[in-house]
Amino acid sequence: MALSNPLFDAIRSNSDVDPPQIEESIDVGELINDPAQTAPKPAEILSSVRDLLDCPVCLNPMYPPIHQCSNGHTICTDCKPRVHNRCPTCRHELGNIRCLALEKVASSFALPCKYKAFGCIGIYPYYDKSEHESQCSYRPYNCPYAGSQCSIVGDISYLVNHLKEDHKVDMHNGSTFNHRYVKSNPHEVENATWMLTVFSCYGQYFCLHFETFQLGAAPVYIAFLRFMGDDSEAKKYSYSLEVGGNGRKMVWQGVPRSIRESHSNIRDSFDGLIIQRNMALFFSGGDRKELKLRVTGRIWKEQ
Repeated sequence: MALSNPLFDAIRSNSDVDPPQIEESIDVGELINDPAQTAPKPAEILSSVRDLLDCPVCLNPMYPPIHQCSNGHTICTDCKPRVHNRCPTCRHELGNIRCLALEKVASSFALPCKYKAFGCIGIYPYYDKSEHESQCSYRPYNCPYAGSQCSIVGDISYLVNHLKEDHKVDMHNGSTFNHRYVKSNPHEVENATWMLTVFSCYGQYFCLHFETFQLGAAPVYIAFLRFMGDDSEAKKYSYSLEVGGNGRKMVWQGVPRSIRESHSNIRDSFDGLIIQRNMALFFSGGDRKELKLRVTGRIWKEQ
C-alpha cells in the first residue's frame, strides 16, 4: 500500500530524530471530490485513499483513534509519542485532534486478505481485516528448523522442500521410526538441537525433534513431535515415543503440537519424552562416558 519515504526512515530507525519540514499536505476531500481534476478511475481513488490510511512513520495501517495536526496530516496512535507529539510532516504540534473523516472513510472499505497469494479469497471490512489475518488459515508458516534462527516462511510444500534442500533434513515415509542418538561427551552440553527428522504419513508431514538443554545443574534430553499444519488438524493425530536399555524403558504418548507454536514454547513446557542425564547414561550402558540412546515411536490417526 504505502511506499517507503526516506524522510521518515530516520524516524523509524531513531525515534529522537526530527524529520525535515515538508510543505505538501493532502486532504481526503480534495482527493475524492475535486471536480476541477480529471476524473480518476475508481481503482485509482481506492488505492490513493488506502495509501492515506498508512501511517507515514511506521507505514502500517492506521486504526482509530487516528490523530492529525492542525494542517490535516495524520499519524497512528503508536507513533504519536515516538515523534514527541510533533507532526512528522510539518512539525506542528499534534495535540489531541482526531481525523474522524478518515476513520469514517476506512469503515466503508472492504479489502482482500493480505494472504491472497497463499489462497485466501476472503474480503473483509477494513477494521476486521487485521484480526482475520492474525488467524487466517492461509497465513504462511515459519520454518520449523530449530537449529538456527531461520527466517524463511511459506506454505507446507515449500517448507518441506526448504528443509530438505537448505537444512539437509532427513526425510522418511511411514508412521513408525527407530533412531539412534550418539554423543561422545554427554557431560558438556549446550542448548542445541541434535536432530530434526521429517516424516510423511497420512498425507501429512511431522517433525521429530530430539535435543538437549540445560535444566538446573544437569542436561536434560527431550524428544517431541510437531505437526506441519494448524492446531485443529494436529489434534486428529497421536504419537508415542519409547527409549530404554538394560531391561528398562520409558514411554511417552501425546498429541503433536502445530508448528504455528514456537519450538521453544513446546520444549520449555516439557511436552515430550523427558530423559534425565543419569537415566540416559543408564540406558546407554557401558562405562557411561558416551551417550547412546535409541528412540522408537509411531504416529497414528485418531478415529
